[in-house]
Amino acid sequence: MERILIAKTPELAGEKVKVCGWVWNRRDHGKLIFIDLRDASGVLQCVFTPDNAELRKLGDSLRPSWVVEIAGQIVERPKGMVNPEIPTGEIELKVSELKILNESQTPPFALDTDGMEIGEELRMKYRYLDLRRDRLKKNIRIRHQIIQFIRNWLADKDFTEIETPILTKSTPEGARDYVVPARRERGKFYALPQSPQQYKQLLMVAGFERYFQIARCFRDEDTRGDRQPEFTQLDLEMSFVDREDVMELNEKLLIDLVKKTAPRKKIQETPFPRLTYREAMDKYGTDRPDLRKDKNDPDLLAFCWIIDFPFFEKTKGISSSDSESSTWTFTHNPFSRPRDEHMDWLMNKEKIGEILTTQYDAVLNGFEIGGGSIRNHQPEPLKKVFEIMGFTEDRIVNNFGHMLTALSYGAPPHGGIAWGLDRLVAVLTGEPNIREVFSFPKTGDGHDLMMDAPSEIGQEQLKELGLEIKK
Repeated sequence: MERILIAKTPELAGEKVKVCGWVWNRRDHGKLIFIDLRDASGVLQCVFTPDNAELRKLGDSLRPSWVVEIAGQIVERPKGMVNPEIPTGEIELKVSELKILNESQTPPFALDTDGMEIGEELRMKYRYLDLRRDRLKKNIRIRHQIIQFIRNWLADKDFTEIETPILTKSTPEGARDYVVPARRERGKFYALPQSPQQYKQLLMVAGFERYFQIARCFRDEDTRGDRQPEFTQLDLEMSFVDREDVMELNEKLLIDLVKKTAPRKKIQETPFPRLTYREAMDKYGTDRPDLRKDKNDPDLLAFCWIIDFPFFEKTKGISSSDSESSTWTFTHNPFSRPRDEHMDWLMNKEKIGEILTTQYDAVLNGFEIGGGSIRNHQPEPLKKVFEIMGFTEDRIVNNFGHMLTALSYGAPPHGGIAWGLDRLVAVLTGEPNIREVFSFPKTGDGHDLMMDAPSEIGQEQLKELGLEIKK
């Protein structure tokens, strides 16, 4: 007999079926024993009757989280026993066969709650059990639906999904890199990508024109509620566009995404309001304002765009003489193009603090969910950016020579954006922490307690890599 998913059982009243899953709970009502059986699709009440003493005894031995295979007849529940809270609430399975596939230890915590009352470390250590909760299962499925919708929507708009490398080169992009030693070339290292930023620009040079990727990214930085050491971006880039083109496409995508995957949510205002960086800071004191008119409404979504960011900001550094010196750094990323009217300032390295960039950030309910810009598609302006930041000629060539060379071969005007998919899913599901929409997140201090990572490696492997650990 072929296994049937529990979700399909309401259609099979009167038929004999076989179901498999986990025992959710057991209730002994004297002559009758009830088992709530759960699989990936739902939960089904199974009844052991007294007419088969051996089978009833076996059913009495079952405990929560045991894995079983049950066969029997789908019957209507008696009057007064209907459960309107679940899709299978009008039927039950009268058990005729039971096979115990695997027993289980008692789980270290309850699985029939939302899990918020349990400490982070315990939940993360047993994440595979934590994921059995209805809330987390729902979140992961919504995440899947969102990603699938994005893929289909962009494909319909002639975007090509292209995978870019995970092993790449360490370059200064605003955060610390995770580095990977190269065994064949001792003393040299790959870096895990903070983003596919450079590769997607190179794809524009290659002539693909419309690219996207559901990209894994890595940043060795302090974790918070809205950050993890590894995370997922919707990364996209377009050629022959200006700022308005990119913002308009992404706004349409976000509106359609909400309508399809979160129909209960209400978008407060369309088109999305726009604020300059200066306006946002002056009025709200942040460039990630929460514009909801009713912050107590869990279904209200207030999108907005923040534009016209300063390209550079002053940062304090330490010179070789150990005295303080003022230097410039970028506010978002060094690959952005300044506003057209400020290009001369960039090229002449004047009025640096007044140069505005073509950067645009998408903000939702006080969270930055995306950021992008029109890029410098010519080598000279990009080189000027690094010069303003104090990079030497050798450092520019070493870190970004490949980009400058590529842009010299007829790079088209282009721009794009990267969404923080984890943040977006967290807001749409009403979760306060992005770990609640990850399958296997790290703890707040960046540890994987389930796998015990990061972990030490053996001396033999260190020797092979040409590494020595100093503590």
